[in-house]
Amino acid sequence: MASVRDKRLESDYRALRTTFEADDHVEIRAIGTAPFDRYMIVYKVPSLRLNAAGQPMRVDATVVEITLPQDYPRMPPSARTVAGDVVFHPNFNATKICLADNWAPSFQLTDIVREIGELLTWEKFNIRSPLNATAAEWSQEHKDEIPLARIPLGGNSVSIQIN
Repeated sequence: MASVRDKRLESDYRALRTTFEADDHVEIRAIGTAPFDRYMIVYKVPSLRLNAAGQPMRVDATVVEITLPQDYPRMPPSARTVAGDVVFHPNFNATKICLADNWAPSFQLTDIVREIGELLTWEKFNIRSPLNATAAEWSQEHKDEIPLARIPLGGNSVSIQIN
């Protein structure tokens, strides 16, 4: 008999496939064996990185790893960009992406995937408690340059509050 967690993991996988299978901007790669608790998500949306001179430059793709902990969905997923894909954004650093401020088990993995896409394109960002203070300062000085794009990912989105 499948555990509650396994049923949720299976449901999340089905929802990810259904929501993003026809989306040219998001590629979902389940890692390991079913039920999947780890994903590589290829976002084909604009985001920013720092160039060799330390200046933000636009890139067109980012790879994010999402890991669902053993006590998911009671505990939130963790997300990070893959090595070398450090995004210039107030809510990203080399090892972490800030996700839900107040996690609830009712949040859906599809909404997390959308939310990360909106962060990448600078549609959303939080400068109150940034992981990257330099990017937070940059956002205030370059308000006319963001968002980089407005791309609806996987259809209708349900917003969650990021920290």
